[in-house]
Amino acid sequence: MIQLLVSRTQSLKSDILSGLTVALALVPEAVAFAFVAGVDPLVGLYAAFMVGLITATIGGRPGMISGATGALAVVMVSLVADHGVEYLFATVVLMGIFQILAGAFRLGKFIRLVPHSVMLGFVNGLAIVIFLAQMKQFQFTDSEGVIRWLQGEQMFIMLGLIALTMAIIHFLPKVTRVIPSTLAAILAVTLLVMGLDLDARTVQDVLADMSGNVDATIAGGLPQFHIPMVPLSFETFKIIVPYALILAAIGLIESLLTLTLIDEITETRGRGNKECVGQGVANVATGFFGGMGGCAMIGQSMININSGGFGRASGISAALFLLTFILVGSHLIEVIPVAALVGVMFIVVIGTFEWASLRLWGKIPRSDLIVVIAVTGVTVWQDLAIAVIVGVIISALVFAWKHASHMSFVVRDEYDTKVYFPNGPLFFASIHTFRDQFNPKLDPPEVIVDFANCRVVDHSGIEAIESLAERYVKAGKELSLRHLSPECRKLLNKAGSLVEVNMIEDPNYKVADDRLA
Repeated sequence: MIQLLVSRTQSLKSDILSGLTVALALVPEAVAFAFVAGVDPLVGLYAAFMVGLITATIGGRPGMISGATGALAVVMVSLVADHGVEYLFATVVLMGIFQILAGAFRLGKFIRLVPHSVMLGFVNGLAIVIFLAQMKQFQFTDSEGVIRWLQGEQMFIMLGLIALTMAIIHFLPKVTRVIPSTLAAILAVTLLVMGLDLDARTVQDVLADMSGNVDATIAGGLPQFHIPMVPLSFETFKIIVPYALILAAIGLIESLLTLTLIDEITETRGRGNKECVGQGVANVATGFFGGMGGCAMIGQSMININSGGFGRASGISAALFLLTFILVGSHLIEVIPVAALVGVMFIVVIGTFEWASLRLWGKIPRSDLIVVIAVTGVTVWQDLAIAVIVGVIISALVFAWKHASHMSFVVRDEYDTKVYFPNGPLFFASIHTFRDQFNPKLDPPEVIVDFANCRVVDHSGIEAIESLAERYVKAGKELSLRHLSPECRKLLNKAGSLVEVNMIEDPNYKVADDRLA
């Protein structure tokens, strides 16, 4: 049985109404991302429908909304421009296969390696990106094809309707929760514009600006099964594999980070590996039905959660409502004022941005603050996947540097023997500290290094020990190594005869080295 609800406090009614709200906001986003990728609007809408429906049904995070996203669209644009839309469909299918494999091999757990500082930068950067994306709605293309900002009465009406939308969303829940405040705001602003015949930009105007066709519409039929028309050759494989890998990685990173964020908001636990498989199945399907593929959408997911949509039924209903709009309700969606949707997204921005992070100066380590700022900046400047990778690398390097400084030594003289007791991890960042502690020329004829409190972590540590052994051999001194793990002894090619084996006291742990494989 598909679990439609995740708690007793929520209802199917809340999920369905929340799904309707999300569907209204999905239309302009899906169309916009389709144009970014250089494909027909219906390619984006079909992707939003199919990816949203399948991930909501079999994915690992109830309440999370998936669809066509800008992070994927910016990668797709060069593929479509160079090879055509059929190669895009083939790439989306392969992308989905890679994501299924990621779930099957349980790679979703690696999202735990993302530090909290990277998560802060992630949500702050996405909030800024969502805000900046709305600025396009304050622009229009004139008769000469020049992009201009709204002026005078049009700008005044736009700002007024945005403020009204935000006010309804903020204050209505204090009066009643019978209807999601976001949906109520969109309906109220739409009726106001139509009743007063205000000169406000609508979804139809946005479609016309993007396509250059005043009769542009989101109307269409059911998605049709379609095998991508590409040659089955090694050349095709070489073209689509790099794009598929990049798209799969970006899609999974964005989806798993959004899953983690919703976990924190709802205080529930999503299943990362199941979400990887769900995203993969959805992308394989949408590639065969003429869609551009997709992943989790943090903006729409936040709208859904804020509107009370915590169950699977919210994502399923959003997808079905979207299909209904495509088939029979396009004229209803196209009259919605853009200002209402912008107001909704501004509320999402306010709710997504981690305002508490502005007060972290002096309260957290400077390195963590640098990571937050760096991830935020790279998310805005480049994209989410690069930002997360940059943040994890910076955090890893800081971690390595701090632990390298934890290497310390205790030195004792026992009769004619000098005993070194290193303390701390021996790995690539601490090997220089380790080497500098020894002076074979000045040490007595017999030297012992006791590793009881020192763990050899990687291949660099092994090489440091072997290099130390060579130095003492050249100096004509006798070096003994105590309390090394069996793996270390196995990897020490040149120093193996110097190791004292104690089966009872020697530690037992693994060393990160390819030779053990």
